[in-house]
Amino acid sequence: MPGRLDGRAGIITGGASGIGLACARRFIAEGARVMLADRNAELLNEVAQEFGANCAVSVVDVTDEADVERMVQSTIDTFGRIDHAINSAAWATYSTIVDHDMAEFRAVVDTCLTGVMLCVKHEARAMRDQGEGGAIVNIASINARLAAEGLAAYCCSKAGVEMLTRIAAIELGEFGIRVAGIGPGFVDTPLTAFSRVLPVIRDAYIASTPLGRVGAPEDIADAALFLVSDDGRWVSGDTLFVDGASMQKGYPEITKIASS
Repeated sequence: MPGRLDGRAGIITGGASGIGLACARRFIAEGARVMLADRNAELLNEVAQEFGANCAVSVVDVTDEADVERMVQSTIDTFGRIDHAINSAAWATYSTIVDHDMAEFRAVVDTCLTGVMLCVKHEARAMRDQGEGGAIVNIASINARLAAEGLAAYCCSKAGVEMLTRIAAIELGEFGIRVAGIGPGFVDTPLTAFSRVLPVIRDAYIASTPLGRVGAPEDIADAALFLVSDDGRWVSGDTLFVDGASMQKGYPEITKIASS
């Protein structure tokens, strides 16, 4: 049986771990070739060995436009085309607004929002020039809509990603380029590893999720596959929240829980 992404090639940022790596596994299983991009060169090269000739790697800082442009060009040079992209690179810091270190605030915004904008800019240029359309998926978060104390930089960045996705879909539709988002709930990734050290916090996230479990990176990868494949051919401009219905209950009060 042919895969849903046979003959296609794409980029996945944040591809060395977590959601990005799960997307790579899912896409390659469906016939795609993938440029895995991450700033962690050692981990990137380690995981790439799993995929053989179906994968190439690009060490990239998504906040550096020259790096992003080079990543896109490397994908074209390696695979001859770009059909889809998953913009997944992100990180977060925890601080109240009144005590927030501004260098940390800017670093989170630069990675989570500016980095996505730069990736969309150059991925979309390549797809437009290719003349065959394409699909871009930006990884947002339930925090695009749910406020969380201590996460001002992250929440504001992810809210920006959702709006950027909507605007990009309007601007790029005429070129046959679809732009959609995914808003994960609490998912087991390196970004949420702190919850394994503090089980009370992990329990709070599970309690706020009606489906009763933490998400897996594969849950998000399955949604991403739908959006970049022909199955999602009429979806653009929307953000799909994959969260076990946690947005319907609100965000746990982490500060109070951790200090109790």
